Amino acid sequence: MPTRYLGLLPLMMTALPAAAQPANEPEHELPAVTVTVNKQSQALERVPASVSVFDGEELEANGVRGLDGVAAMTPGFTFQTMGQSGAQPPVMRGLSANVTSFSSSTALVVDGVATLRGLGFDDALLGVERVEVLRGPQSTLYGRNAEAGVVNIVTRRPGNAPYAAVSLDLGSRDKQALRFDASRALVENTLFLGVAGEFSRQDGFIDNTYSGRKEDDRERKGGRVALRWTPDARTDATLRFSQREHDDGGSLWGPTGGKRETVRSGTASWNRSKARSASLDIAHELAADLRLRSITASNEYFDRIQQDTDFQPADLLHLGRDYHFKTLSQELRLEGRAGDARWLAGLYLDGDDNTLNFEQKTPLALTRTRATQKGNSAAIFTHWDVPLAAQWSVQAGLRIERDEIRFALAGNSELSRTWTHASPKLALQYEWQPAAQLYASVSDGFRAGGFNAFAPEVQRRYEPEKVRAFEVGAKGHLLNRRVRYSTAVYRMDIDDMQVQQMGAVPGQVFMTNAASARSTGAEAELRWLIGSGWQMQAALGLNRTRFREFRDGSSDHAGKRNPFAPDVNGHLGVRYDAPSGWFAQAQVVGAGKVYVDAANTPANKRAGYGVVNLAAGYVWTRAELTAYVNNAADKHYDVVGFPASTITLYSPPREAGLRLTFRL
Repeated sequence: MPTRYLGLLPLMMTALPAAAQPANEPEHELPAVTVTVNKQSQALERVPASVSVFDGEELEANGVRGLDGVAAMTPGFTFQTMGQSGAQPPVMRGLSANVTSFSSSTALVVDGVATLRGLGFDDALLGVERVEVLRGPQSTLYGRNAEAGVVNIVTRRPGNAPYAAVSLDLGSRDKQALRFDASRALVENTLFLGVAGEFSRQDGFIDNTYSGRKEDDRERKGGRVALRWTPDARTDATLRFSQREHDDGGSLWGPTGGKRETVRSGTASWNRSKARSASLDIAHELAADLRLRSITASNEYFDRIQQDTDFQPADLLHLGRDYHFKTLSQELRLEGRAGDARWLAGLYLDGDDNTLNFEQKTPLALTRTRATQKGNSAAIFTHWDVPLAAQWSVQAGLRIERDEIRFALAGNSELSRTWTHASPKLALQYEWQPAAQLYASVSDGFRAGGFNAFAPEVQRRYEPEKVRAFEVGAKGHLLNRRVRYSTAVYRMDIDDMQVQQMGAVPGQVFMTNAASARSTGAEAELRWLIGSGWQMQAALGLNRTRFREFRDGSSDHAGKRNPFAPDVNGHLGVRYDAPSGWFAQAQVVGAGKVYVDAANTPANKRAGYGVVNLAAGYVWTRAELTAYVNNAADKHYDVVGFPASTITLYSPPREAGLRLTFRL
């Protein structure tokens, strides 16, 4: 498609397909989409699950600079608001994970390398080919901490064709952002190099009346490098390295009940977190229908923050973290065919080495806690796609995983726990029309157990969380492939649910398996090339996650909502492309209210909200200029009462800006 059909959108704007063809060309259709979220290449329609797919080039052009923008377009997917760069635990289909558990309900996978905790879930989407969001338990292929779904990011592989794109953003609060993505062949048909990078900064909006400065300035820099080698037609090896760094002020926090966006803090607050990943990805064709893939990886995250929590000139209350999470992993996959059936078998090994240094200042003392948490996982898994008849097929898989965790407080002996899990999955699919599929599935997922680093001995351990899910859905195309739709309904039963409980000492919290819950919901997505330059994209997620059992001391939370799980989220985007090259677009994105505690305290919540984003611009042959306004109505949707009842997390204000993109 001509470049002019790749428009620019502000942050969290819809990644829409190309606009209408000029009047002298036939009406176009939505392109075929291939995904690898099941670790094999499949047409989107052949995946018997609820999947959202976003083209990386469109995300880049549209100004989507993180997974929060992807979540805004995805039904059933949001984030817990923490107000800190790098700390935004995912919430999928009503399942969330408390940050103190050092695990996640959803896995983030970038080029086969997994992040299995909420910290570090802030990929900058540099050099991305596509983002796939697969909802429902995925422990069969991805193991622990994929109990609610997987976000799979596939970056662009460099090849013979040279590629280059540069974008510059200038916006409110002195925003400056520069991003680039380029690749070329070093030796034609054999050796290729790809590089991508970014630098962004923006002034804060929280006034510190004590220091006279803005408290929450933001700065991020990072990059990706890929070196690809194809010595022959059967071998493809890629060495990748990526890193991103934050140099921020304080979190988007302020005192509850005080003047909004104002603090009077004399204690320095900052965030200097960093993520780093290196991997070697080798694929080799052993025979015509037999392929081996090996992914060797190191994945690290450094969570380094200090945050004032009373916002007063004297240093009475603050917290600090210096966490280092490191995972070394090896995955081997063999895939092939047995008649008309496709199969996949694999082996996965990893080792975690985590250092946890925590600091808490109170008026009485400064307490520092040091701990280590190490672990090992080993798993074997298989997945089969078997045609049963002309229109019927079945997909089945099983994973057996053994996890070990070892924990030690400084100066104390090491504690260890071991668990073994079997995670099956079965799905039946029926192609009732050439462009329409029906499916039904049942699958199991689990979240790893662990140790409470900062709890008394009697509450030190907690067990894995287990999920069984049932899903029925439909997907396909209409109107000569100008409409793509998907719908799904599901039920998930959660046992041994990991929840946060309060200790006898004020402010003491720890994880236990004190609850069970049920999550039921429905999801729908629609992309429609209307014609005459108009197009539309819409998504709606409905979810009801409620505790079936949960007693916290004398309190009974049965029937209450799971914290941070909205009952509804969705978006609607509309765009018009004129034949002369200009375009205009608008989107509404929003979510229902969430509570921040299991008691569903009325005052401790984020109210439901809807945000309007607008953009307009002009496209030349190799350049695009866009003016945008995010949160055009300057809507406030603060989180009140988290992480303590005295703290409010501020929502970002309206942002206006210009974006200029060159493609060389």
